[in-house]
Amino acid sequence: MELTSKNADRRPTGPAAKPRLTRRRFLTTGVGVVGLSATATAAYAGAIEPLGLKVTPYALTPPGWRAGHKLTVTVIADLHAGGPDMLLPHIREVIDTANSLHSDLIVLLGDFKAWYKFKTEPVADQDWAAELARLHAPLGTWAILGNHDWWHDLEGVRSALAAVQIPLLENDVVLIGETGQRFWLAGLGDQLARWVAPGHFQGVDDLPGTMAKINTDDPVLLLAHEPDIFPKVPQRVALTLAGHTHGGQIRVPFLWRHYVPSRYGARYAYGHVIEDDRHLIVSGGLGTSIIPARLGVPPEIVHITLGA
Repeated sequence: MELTSKNADRRPTGPAAKPRLTRRRFLTTGVGVVGLSATATAAYAGAIEPLGLKVTPYALTPPGWRAGHKLTVTVIADLHAGGPDMLLPHIREVIDTANSLHSDLIVLLGDFKAWYKFKTEPVADQDWAAELARLHAPLGTWAILGNHDWWHDLEGVRSALAAVQIPLLENDVVLIGETGQRFWLAGLGDQLARWVAPGHFQGVDDLPGTMAKINTDDPVLLLAHEPDIFPKVPQRVALTLAGHTHGGQIRVPFLWRHYVPSRYGARYAYGHVIEDDRHLIVSGGLGTSIIPARLGVPPEIVHITLGA
């Protein structure tokens, strides 16, 4: 309501009066704040969070693992090397941080290169592979392949890893460690390797065939790019390690359910999952897929202590 000459003498003479908060002013201001907030959030998700890095620790002694057998494992998943968010400086930071953990074993869970239309700059195979070659652990660095490796440049990724002598486990196993502390490391072929039709893929994974190669009663660690295999994993496996989901990659609390590329929705989206005394750890990964943004799921290296 406006002041007229009739009541002009009622104008405040002290400090300036606060403007009246009308419904229109409230809505206009609210829209502005929401717009500013959305812009700031988008900027953070695209330019800040993907360039971060954290180490996520887990300590457990799952059934099937020897009590007192301490083993430390560093997990690097979904590197997706390429710009804008996983260029060589960031990759070097990942490798330096991983080495600083001084783990007994390092595993790489696939998806080594970025493949999306928003990629601003490639990282040459020899460059990201040379960084991975700097990883060191007493029990070695071992790798599996992911769906993007199969879909986009299978031979290139295989050749890059072979050139720096990082062994691939594809439906294969290796017995590692000294007598009394040995364990099997098993690696599956990818579950989404071959495109069949929109939304349908044929895997090259062979869990029964892989398990059949295990011929002692030593504990088993299983590497699988996608966590969807977990319902089929037998109790013989002490721990399954997976990536692929990026933890949903974009997670906005209270607004919408985060997207997880899994037939099980958020069941195996992220973190430590226990079902029927079987244990799974899903890494949120490092790079990005589809769009170069992360929100609520910063890039991570997983560090696991077994038998602690």
